[in-house]
Amino acid sequence: MARITELDVNGSREKIDVDAERTLLSVLRDDLDLTGAKYGCGEARCGACVVLMDGRPVPACVTSAGSAAGAKITTVEGLEQDGQLHPLQEAFLEVGAMQCGYCTPGMIMAGVALLRDNPDPDEAEIVRTLEGNLCRCGAYPRIVAAVRRAAGMLRGGGAA
Repeated sequence: MARITELDVNGSREKIDVDAERTLLSVLRDDLDLTGAKYGCGEARCGACVVLMDGRPVPACVTSAGSAAGAKITTVEGLEQDGQLHPLQEAFLEVGAMQCGYCTPGMIMAGVALLRDNPDPDEAEIVRTLEGNLCRCGAYPRIVAAVRRAAGMLRGGGAA
């Protein structure tokens, strides 16, 4: 079986020794102790496990560690820079866009990718982007508000 000995995670080269067929989610959580991404459905349907791979959101529960080799992986833990949360992380806190918090990392990662591609998304685009991320608590209006707020912060205009 093929082995993976290194992954680029959150800007750091991480030494590992894992079967290439293992899921990226299991490697992140079990081998690298990065527990932000959650196991939800195991079928890429709920979004709880979303991470960024070369800047694109991917479901880590169905992504093999082998396919992540050579890619830049970003988890929710990697968004913080020099003690500062990402504006979307800040906005989630400010508007109370989480209840149980299980979906929050995946929602944030999908939102970060959206805001990188479009710094001024309208509500319909935010909703479309987050369709693959399920929130069992029903915090969707606050999640959309957080993405809009972060968009305003990133554009330098405060809340959107």
